[in-house]
Amino acid sequence: MQETDNSNIQEGARVITMNHRTRLVIRISKQSLSFAAVQPSAETTFSFEPYTVKSGISMAANIREAFRNVDLLAKQWDRVMVVADTEVLLVPIDEYQQEDQETLYHHAFTHHQGDKILSTVLPSLSAVMLYSMNKDLLQVIEDHFPDVRYTHVCASVWQHFHRRSFTGMNRKLYGYFHDKKVDIFAFTQNRFRFYNRYDTNNPQDAVYFLLYVWKQLGMDQQKDELYISGQLPEEQTLIENLQKYLRKAYTVNPSAEFNRAPLTQIKGMPYDLITLFLNR
Repeated sequence: MQETDNSNIQEGARVITMNHRTRLVIRISKQSLSFAAVQPSAETTFSFEPYTVKSGISMAANIREAFRNVDLLAKQWDRVMVVADTEVLLVPIDEYQQEDQETLYHHAFTHHQGDKILSTVLPSLSAVMLYSMNKDLLQVIEDHFPDVRYTHVCASVWQHFHRRSFTGMNRKLYGYFHDKKVDIFAFTQNRFRFYNRYDTNNPQDAVYFLLYVWKQLGMDQQKDELYISGQLPEEQTLIENLQKYLRKAYTVNPSAEFNRAPLTQIKGMPYDLITLFLNR
């Protein structure tokens, strides 16, 4: 897909400039659905549209309704990417065999028997991530678009913070908050040192999980660094409680992190979509 240098973001009536690749992105989690796109037009514009999910019907049914109600989905797209938020199994890249991925995933997560197991290779981290999506949901999407690609919400976040981890000499731990959960991870050079996911939308529980992992990894309370990002629950309370125990605990501000990129100013834009678009 050709990259366009002269493009802009439309947020309501506000139009702002960014670089992009033309595509539609569909972000799907257990309880949320949103659409983001760089739209080819007379002056290319960026759109982000959260969709109100109906809790009484399946996500596949919600997608069917979205195709009837969301103007963005009625447009012609050459490339569509689905960003999924499901449970992840990491496999070392030198041990990965595609024919084994379903067995491995179902052994780790026993409640995805009706799902399709997908994979995304993370060469910079010497790992393959396995995750699942409902087959009916996949069918609805693939019936509407000829070229659909898949990734996980954490893939772009991991790649971004992995590059960031090489700055400075101290060890770093990261927490990414989204969809009422926190993904906690750390790296050792070009590999994962730790990864786990915890369900929480409570700052006290989040502090417990982060400090538990910190202690488990034997990190130094005075020298090592903690960075938290995303949809932080009660942000001020969360960071204040962390700083009681850790000297170097920081929140990641997307605007500062990406040099005030206009995309970071769009209300409700998940951090994983920001890293997906701006780290291409």
